[in-house]
Amino acid sequence: MSSDSAKPTGPDLRQGVALGDLADGGMLAGHVGDEPVLLARRGEEVFAIGAVCTHYSGPLAEGLLVGDTVRCPWHHACFSLRTGEAIRAPALKPVSCWRVERREGKIYVHEKQANPSPRPLSSPNLPRSVVIIGGGAAGNAAAETLRKEGYAGSITMLSADDSGPYDRPNLSKGFLAGSAEEDWIPLRSPDFYKEHGIDLRLATRVAAIEPANRKLRLTDASELAFDALLLAPGADPVRLDIKGGDLPHVHYLRTLADSRALVTKFPFVRRAVVIGASFIGLEVAASLRARNIAVDVVAPETIPMERILGPDAGNFIRQIHAEHGVKFHLGTTVVSITEQSAALENGENLEADLVVVGIGVRPLTSLAAQAGLSIDRGVAVNEYLETRAPGIFAAGDIARWPDRLTGESIRVEHFVVAERQGQTAAGNMLGAHERFDAVPFFWTEQYDLTIAYVGHAERWDKAEIDGSLAARDCAISYLRNGKKLAVATVGRDRESLEAEAAFERAIASQLV
Repeated sequence: MSSDSAKPTGPDLRQGVALGDLADGGMLAGHVGDEPVLLARRGEEVFAIGAVCTHYSGPLAEGLLVGDTVRCPWHHACFSLRTGEAIRAPALKPVSCWRVERREGKIYVHEKQANPSPRPLSSPNLPRSVVIIGGGAAGNAAAETLRKEGYAGSITMLSADDSGPYDRPNLSKGFLAGSAEEDWIPLRSPDFYKEHGIDLRLATRVAAIEPANRKLRLTDASELAFDALLLAPGADPVRLDIKGGDLPHVHYLRTLADSRALVTKFPFVRRAVVIGASFIGLEVAASLRARNIAVDVVAPETIPMERILGPDAGNFIRQIHAEHGVKFHLGTTVVSITEQSAALENGENLEADLVVVGIGVRPLTSLAAQAGLSIDRGVAVNEYLETRAPGIFAAGDIARWPDRLTGESIRVEHFVVAERQGQTAAGNMLGAHERFDAVPFFWTEQYDLTIAYVGHAERWDKAEIDGSLAARDCAISYLRNGKKLAVATVGRDRESLEAEAAFERAIASQLV
């Protein structure tokens, strides 16, 4: 979706607006012709950029200014006010940038300016070749960042997937529900990789990494040399180990092919059983209901999402699903599956034309372990996302890194985190020496409910609710020993951004 695709609102900025109408730190949504433009003021400087986020078309005027950047209220993408460049995922494409003139106490916006082209890097210390294992969020973001930073060396991306990099969150949300077309799913066109000199090899698997020799062995017996390597293979779904768990109507949802397979079956499905009340399981349940398929959710916990969001939010989510016709079977598990049913441990037997399993994922660490890298419930990396083997980095679902906010080593399985890690790892391959201190962020959409979550509270002892879940207007703070570690919001997008910025300030204060 284009950054300039929304219908323009506000004043025509070509006609000028009074400088006094734009306070320091303020933003104003307007337009130039048919194109929506955002005015933003920082001190005596005034900037004009495209007003619509290039990720999911969020309204930037409702976002937050941080320094000389603006952050999108929906999914926390970040853009430079000076250049329009997308400098933080999930947005990958820039917004337009416009020339601003101040005259006689007014601000006028004139012609659109070209986005800056990357300056070629030249240093004897740069890697001659970079290889990326994985074609997901982290791998794609790394490859794009390398080129955006002016790296001119060889980039090879090895993906086990049959499809090019795509928007994984949409697989269980809009695409599965039928509200998003498949052409929205790819992050880039195949031509993008060719035009940027990125050798994207699909359906390609690595057999072994040889750190000492700086080369990979592929499963087709070929070899590939590297100077710098990024491990970003992602994770695989945890599989059922029960009778009938391998029947054809039992599905997992991890890849675009998985989502396509489900969509193909929907016209023939009357009743579905979803195993697991995690985010993926509940998003699938909501998408199935959008297609008028009856849904039973089975999970061992007594309250959905209680461990992550707490009992109040968990019960609220359960209530919303129940209002949409979902039936819950909690505190039990599926013990066997037949072609038409699923038997539960508590003795219930549920009709099922389709079974979708969402019981977690396992990071793909076997290559790293074989290469002698440090494994700690993931691949252990330092604050720069580098493994103990120099020049070999890890990002995404497999990476466990030292998090300064919690003071612990953490691993996070979320798309935006993976993208941001790919960006940081790429910069560090080029000598940036930048710590990965991005605050984790994810969101979930279930029916018309959106929950945004910033921070990381793997363990917490108190959840404080400000506002009302029932009114869909609240912020929930998760604390451990009195320290705030995460914030979940409903209907408070700007407050989510403010929480993210506050966490960043807390991290930065540790450097003083």
